[in-house]
Amino acid sequence: MNPAQKIVINIDEQFPQLSQAPVIEAVMDIRALARQPFEEETVRQALEPRLTGFRFLDSHREFQHEVRIAAGSNPEQCVRDLGWKGLRFQSEDQKKIVQFNRDGFVASRLEPYPDWTTFAEEGFDLWEIFCDIARPVEINRLGLRYINRIELPLDDPKLSDYVKHPPQPPKGLNLPYMGFMHHETFAVPGHAYAINFIRTIQPAGPDTGRGPGLILDIDVFTTMGVAWPTDDLARCFAEMRWLKNKIFFGTITEKTLENLR
Repeated sequence: MNPAQKIVINIDEQFPQLSQAPVIEAVMDIRALARQPFEEETVRQALEPRLTGFRFLDSHREFQHEVRIAAGSNPEQCVRDLGWKGLRFQSEDQKKIVQFNRDGFVASRLEPYPDWTTFAEEGFDLWEIFCDIARPVEINRLGLRYINRIELPLDDPKLSDYVKHPPQPPKGLNLPYMGFMHHETFAVPGHAYAINFIRTIQPAGPDTGRGPGLILDIDVFTTMGVAWPTDDLARCFAEMRWLKNKIFFGTITEKTLENLR
């Protein structure tokens, strides 16, 4: 088998501007183990004065749930408390959530999504606060995830109107779809990135007043650690954003694009 041709990433490529961006959540994930003492009370005291516009949301612990099955005996369940993991804070408008964990940092933005520049700058500012407190010495993983929701009509939507190469029913059976889920994982030849891409249908929500939605969940992540100290963080996220955009715009149809402009 011939090796795949290296993908040329062009972070300067311009993509269509969407006035109705379908992003329901954007996530910046940086896995980096804290090297400074990271205890709940002291971390919270250090964070709260610096998180202008945010309020404390919750403190969370990690648990490991195991089920042990042996021949001739009933299953045994074992739950292990792995200890305190970190803190979450939420913006006053409830549109942004940031996690400061022992093993890294996560910044989430809910709809309405502003734009890449705003989202990235806010994330990097919060990441600097994490670095000041946790003093990590290496980055184990970077991730950029966008969950998009495209509204569908209630009456048997024709998926080919919305996405290229939609799923097809078995040959000879023209069956309407009640739902589907496609999960694909892509390598990125020549780069230490990979992509998880999920396409599925979200049923109509009777309590939300929304119809069914086409979910395009794109998660781009690194496949190896990032050297520290690093000046490449912004470049890495710009490259992952380019990959995310190529997946998104390469999946939707022209009709969908025009509806989102």
